This record gives sequence, structure tokens and C-alpha cells, in this order.
Amino acid sequence: MTVLYILVPIAVLLVIVAIWVFTWAVNSGQYDDLDGPAHSILFDDDDPAHLAAQRSDEDQDAEPQPTEDCSGHSAGRSGDDGTDQNGRGAPRS
Repeated sequence: MTVLYILVPIAVLLVIVAIWVFTWAVNSGQYDDLDGPAHSILFDDDDPAHLAAQRSDEDQDAEPQPTEDCSGHSAGRSGDDGTDQNGRGAPRS
């Protein structure tokens, strides 16, 4: 019977810790995208359609507005063919 005086507070403490860990996980975004990583393993990383879809998702997340410099060229572009420094982007017409 005296064991209950030890086990009940330990059980209550474990429940409080479990609730705190769950609350932290939800608030820090651990459950935001459950399907994305599961589906990304199915796609080939070198597939152009997959890369284009990833870029469009990234573009939708952060839409920076390109500014123009004095020459009329977009400030975000650096290559002669209209690509940025990483080689991404469509050629300008």
C-alpha cells in the first residue's frame, strides 16, 4: 500500500511530461506536413516535372517581388539566359 504513495505521483508526473511534449510538438510544427515526406520518397529527384513542382511550391511559399535596375533587367537574375545564379528560371524573351 505504501508503494502507491510513490507510484501515483510518478504516474502523474509522467502524464504531465507527456502532455507537455505533445503540446511542444504541435506548437513547433512537427505535425504540419504529414503527407509530404511520405510521398517525396516516391519521386525521382532528377525528374524535371518533380523539380518544377518543388520550385512552384517554394515560389508559392515565398513570393519575392523582383525589382528592376536602371538597365531594365530584373535584379534577381544574373545569367544571360535569364537564369539565376543557381541555374534556375526560365529564359527571358
